[in-house]
Amino acid sequence: MTTPAIWYFDIISPFAHIALARLEAIRARRAVLLRPIVFGAVLKHWGQLGPAEIAPKRVHTYRLATHAAAALGVPFRFPPSHPFNPLAMLRLLTALEGNPTAVREAFHLVWGEGHDANDPQVLARVAAAAGDPAALDRIGEQAVKDRLRNATEEAVAAGIFGVPSLLIDGEIFWGVDAMAMAGDYLAAPAAFLSGEIARVSDLPVGLERARS
Repeated sequence: MTTPAIWYFDIISPFAHIALARLEAIRARRAVLLRPIVFGAVLKHWGQLGPAEIAPKRVHTYRLATHAAAALGVPFRFPPSHPFNPLAMLRLLTALEGNPTAVREAFHLVWGEGHDANDPQVLARVAAAAGDPAALDRIGEQAVKDRLRNATEEAVAAGIFGVPSLLIDGEIFWGVDAMAMAGDYLAAPAAFLSGEIARVSDLPVGLERARS
């Protein structure tokens, strides 16, 4: 039996919204589980800053996301502020077990229409999209918080370092640009992992920067 792919995402990422629009091509070849995780915790584990935490990179990232969405014909509008606290939405989507309809609605509202992810009406619309309005009452439950934390730890243990990331057969495909590579892998896994790709996968480190 083929193992489903896992799409790790955080609602805070504009690139996750853009990648979601291209996920159907992956679903045509392999079942995909949608799994919310906390991007901030992933960054902390690997000792990284987020793109929005570096002033000039923040502006570049916002422009890049806006341009990429327009180029791909994806409806796109930044929410009122960014970065924002994504926990309520992530916990809601966790309570909804990554329901695809709810995930699509969440990204549509926050990144397609530019709404505040913490707006109670936005959260209610996401729960309603899954046909489970009562999920709003489960956001604060410890079991839901634990599931989100466990999913994040599971992602880190698998080597996930950013969002969105597709995990297929243990192989990581990070970001919008890697969606095409993921499709090529699914079409011909053995061929994909041969030649130069196989060589660079084990390339020796020539120099390591000193860390203060």
